[in-house]
Amino acid sequence: MTSSTVTPDLLDDLVRTAARDGIEKSVVGAVITDPDDKVLLLHRPADDYLGGLWELPSGAVEPGESLVGALRREVAEETGLTVAEVGGYLGHFDYHSGSGRRTRQFNFATAVTGQTVKLTEHDAHLWAGDGQQGEVSSAVRAVLDTWRQQTP
Repeated sequence: MTSSTVTPDLLDDLVRTAARDGIEKSVVGAVITDPDDKVLLLHRPADDYLGGLWELPSGAVEPGESLVGALRREVAEETGLTVAEVGGYLGHFDYHSGSGRRTRQFNFATAVTGQTVKLTEHDAHLWAGDGQQGEVSSAVRAVLDTWRQQTP
């Protein structure tokens, strides 16, 4: 992973812009790769909101929590992996949450320690190569395209 482009000023600007845009809930997402550049995807249970969709490890930013702090916590909670480095910012996408709140997901390239995934909220995981990433949303596909463009 290249050196981080995620600075405190960038993070502050992202939060300010979201507030100005009327975003009610912030979520962080992690693009985590293995040594072969396969991306970790998690499968949402069928009875969950957006059930059956493959997604990035992601979750809500708690009140008073920084974006990077939330990223570290959510990756650990959902996968059992530890964030070692937050690389580049990969953009955001907006959607309405299951409760109808205007939500913005901020996405980051993230290096982790370990490869053994321990799921807590999802029913499956996959280290997905390019041909296996078709079951993600168009928004996540755009994040992965940005990640590919930034990866040497």
